Amino acid sequence: MLHKILSAMDNKLAFTTAKAHCDIPCKIYDPATAQITALTVIRMVDLITELDTGEPLTLAQQAQLARLVSEKEKHALQVKEEVRVIWGDYFKAPQFEQIPDAHDQVHGIMLQASKVKQNIDREAAVDLLNRVNTFAAAFWKTKGVETFTATCPYPPAEQVTYPKLG
Repeated sequence: MLHKILSAMDNKLAFTTAKAHCDIPCKIYDPATAQITALTVIRMVDLITELDTGEPLTLAQQAQLARLVSEKEKHALQVKEEVRVIWGDYFKAPQFEQIPDAHDQVHGIMLQASKVKQNIDREAAVDLLNRVNTFAAAFWKTKGVETFTATCPYPPAEQVTYPKLG
């Protein structure tokens, strides 16, 4: 019923273009989700590597491997999505003036996340995190917030860039 009404209105009024600043202008952006997701990619690679004992995998281990690979790839894709949203919805002319290499940073993250999806390579996964950390530092710079680097308090215990809040 509602579909028929909306279709009739669309046919009569013929809306050709809809414009919006972003999906929901909440102004809540934070690269922390991308960082945690990149850490998850590293952790999945570590867990996959732990399965490689030189012995044939049991059926249960094969199932575990399939789940770990699936999660690694899902999280690598999520890194891309989280960074893309900040880059596409938050970054505007003033931020690009502050961070002139923002496009290159984001493009590098996209390429590295794809590389991580294609391989089981811890070094590549750590590089992805490092690129996301660089992007996070740039993001916080646009907000006038200083950052610091510390080892995250959970596996994989890698270096993460955090904002100095308070």
